[in-house]
Amino acid sequence: MTPRNMTTMSGFLLMGFSDNHELQILQALLFLVAYLLDSAGNFIIITITTVDPQLQSPMYYFLKHLSIMDLSSLSVTVPQYVDSSLARSGYISYGQCMLQIFFFTGLAWSEMALLTVMSYDRYVAICLPLHYEVIMSPRKCTWAVSAVWLSGGISGTLFTTSTLSIRFCGDKIIHQFFCDIPQLLKLSCSNDYFEVLEVSSFISAMAFACFVGIAFSYGQIFSTVLRMPSAEGRSKVFSTCLPHLFVVSFFLSTGSCAYLKPTSDSPTALDLMLSIFYTVLPPTLNPVIYSLRNESMKRAIKKLLLSEEFIGKNYVCSVFSVC
Repeated sequence: MTPRNMTTMSGFLLMGFSDNHELQILQALLFLVAYLLDSAGNFIIITITTVDPQLQSPMYYFLKHLSIMDLSSLSVTVPQYVDSSLARSGYISYGQCMLQIFFFTGLAWSEMALLTVMSYDRYVAICLPLHYEVIMSPRKCTWAVSAVWLSGGISGTLFTTSTLSIRFCGDKIIHQFFCDIPQLLKLSCSNDYFEVLEVSSFISAMAFACFVGIAFSYGQIFSTVLRMPSAEGRSKVFSTCLPHLFVVSFFLSTGSCAYLKPTSDSPTALDLMLSIFYTVLPPTLNPVIYSLRNESMKRAIKKLLLSEEFIGKNYVCSVFSVC
């Protein structure tokens, strides 16, 4: 695409990770493999937490929605990048870019909020077990998840409407594989992006509040666990909490580094690696972490893969509510 076309086009040019077409194809195939593995893993989790009667506790209810968010988050960015790389265009329209911003930021906030709810669920289950059924009743869990999705929609709307107020000019080149807000701010014609910064500051403050809540929950959990006399009990708690803690830490640390690090005109390999770490890796690793570290999940997966009777019977039960 010529410099004239890049200046006058209404959309943007996603540069991705390389100008070499052979490398672009290789990267697109790697992203496609990661996307397919993520889709399969999260689809399995969604299925077994829906149809298996032994996985109907609040923890698995939240895990199902986390898998839906992970699957949706990758679907927002990866297919577009794979398609544009294989087509050798890299072009994304203005409307597609705004949709990416809405869904990506909305899902990112929803995941942060849900991880906070999940940490509170573990805190109540371990530190307040006698009150668990009252505090984490099915109705309250439904309200909590509804609030998570609603807050994600609000976050996406705030980011999108503030980005729509920006006037873009010059070569509309984004050194990223999706429409990343920090990269878009560099294309602004003037200082008309303060509204985006205000929204980012507000969401960052809310994310910090979530982090404080998560840190408090896990501080209480580990304090309680270390006082347990049973080594088996401690092992069981750590097997469910440590994967969650890893997901939270990885998601927050990589996302914070990517957004707090000053953007440069010539992105380094570190910038591109960070973008992969907080956009692609967490959704891909979540199914592996939760399935390999949780005995109930492993048993349910084996049952799902090996028993056609399990699939058919429970699907009928869940759909027609006759069992």
